[in-house]
Amino acid sequence: MLQKLSTFAGVPGPVVIIVMDGYGLPKSDAGSAIAAAKKPTLDRLFADYPNIRLRAHGTAVGMPSDDDMGNSEVGHNAIGAGQVYAQGAALVADAIASGAIWRGEAWREIVAGARAKEGGTLHFIGLFSDGNVHSHIDHLKAMVVQAKAEGLPKVRIHALLDGRDVPETSALEYVLPFEAFLAEVSSDGFDARIASGGGRQHITMDRYDANWPMVAAGWKTHVLGEGPQFASASEAVQALRAQHPGTIDQDLPPFVIADAGKPVGTIEDGDAVVFYNFRGDRAIEITRAFEEADFDKFDRVRVPRVTYAGMLQYDGDLKLPKRFLVAPPAIQNTMGEWFAKSGLAQYACSETQKFGHVTYFWNGNRSNRFDGETWEEVPSDVVPFEQRPWMKAAEITDAMVAAIRSGKYRVLRCNYANGDMVGHTGNFRAATMAVEAVDLALSRLLPAIDAAGGVALITADHGNADEMYELDKKTKLPATNQDGSFKAKTAHTLNPVPLILYDNVSGKRLGLRQSDTAGLSNLAATTAHLLGLEKHASWDDSLLELR
Repeated sequence: MLQKLSTFAGVPGPVVIIVMDGYGLPKSDAGSAIAAAKKPTLDRLFADYPNIRLRAHGTAVGMPSDDDMGNSEVGHNAIGAGQVYAQGAALVADAIASGAIWRGEAWREIVAGARAKEGGTLHFIGLFSDGNVHSHIDHLKAMVVQAKAEGLPKVRIHALLDGRDVPETSALEYVLPFEAFLAEVSSDGFDARIASGGGRQHITMDRYDANWPMVAAGWKTHVLGEGPQFASASEAVQALRAQHPGTIDQDLPPFVIADAGKPVGTIEDGDAVVFYNFRGDRAIEITRAFEEADFDKFDRVRVPRVTYAGMLQYDGDLKLPKRFLVAPPAIQNTMGEWFAKSGLAQYACSETQKFGHVTYFWNGNRSNRFDGETWEEVPSDVVPFEQRPWMKAAEITDAMVAAIRSGKYRVLRCNYANGDMVGHTGNFRAATMAVEAVDLALSRLLPAIDAAGGVALITADHGNADEMYELDKKTKLPATNQDGSFKAKTAHTLNPVPLILYDNVSGKRLGLRQSDTAGLSNLAATTAHLLGLEKHASWDDSLLELR
């Protein structure tokens, strides 16, 4: 249990943590939807209240290097954990480098499963890029090489095109070299090919039960081999782009690779399947489709008996999947857990797209509530985000205001998804509207915090809307396409994020301490400090200053 501080009794009302997803602090206003947005509330906050910059990428959130962007999963892990854990990308890279992954029981069972039947195939399904947010193509390449070394005869790859964590039309930059790699490695009786694919926002990689038809479409493509047929993945990408001009990689429809009208890689009884994404949120639903005997989210038509594994275990509480190649970080002593043990009632709210981030990821990759926690989900609209960039900011605000006014909760948290989800579309005007919607939401939420005698910590998990265009390395201005249009950037950024202390109750006694190492993991101790509690011994230091 957290102990009371002797130096500060804590604020009288609730402490509210507000995550503006995808809101980074850019080095330049060029291409920044945040800079272009009309945001009087945020402008006032930055002008009148203590604020600092937090690191939200690279080693500060457990990624392998500072060249790696942050993401919503690791960002919310770091906020909730109060400390930095080595995350999926680093864990997998280390396991491959050391060879531990090949010696593990799960990989041995995958190999045995693929060998059990004559002609058995090892299938790999996952995000096909080096974005290092959900997956890395080098991990896939290592597994293909190892499958050949193990003497397996056939490998098939089901490639989910990215265009989100990497440039939006970069698919061929991955597909063409990989096809060449597969042609080179396919010798001495080993046969490795891409068998199917499609855009990550079109098939397979849904999350939080938001759009099960996406997963059903992936099942039909990867398992049943249903869909438009092409001779190769590179041909498929080129043809689909011609058929759907202006469509970015993540939204391309599914495709199937076939010889003489027959799919080259349907998933059959006796095969083995590895879902090679290491991040959990967009891996759980397809995993359920493979593993649940009483699955009822869509008609699977045919359910092959396969040996299935995930790269990591995607949900520790639900034990999904049962078999996984690399153990996930064992996150202990989270903010939610320790506040619960201290008897504090907590409230968490977001819309579907980020609901798991303020619950599952915040609580250390656990699906269950801690004692005294209330979770409220606002269902997201199932439409392209650029069509409704305000998303559910108003409804989240309604729920937060009601929770604050109830007087039940000492600690509250919410996530506004707009800056990230709309930022990923590459639509600049929609992204400015997304930022403006969050600004309007804050103008309604902050007075409720004042009325309750509370304070707010306003931050973000990573950047996105802060850089909506690729910047020319020489001029630092937005790069252009051949037609003169700006090159959209749909990935997260490497920029720091803000931390604003909204405080009208302490008489300006409270400030924030800037340091070179200040990051998302410092938020847990800062929150405890505002509550008048000592931080947990394992947490990184508080950033709160008493003036």
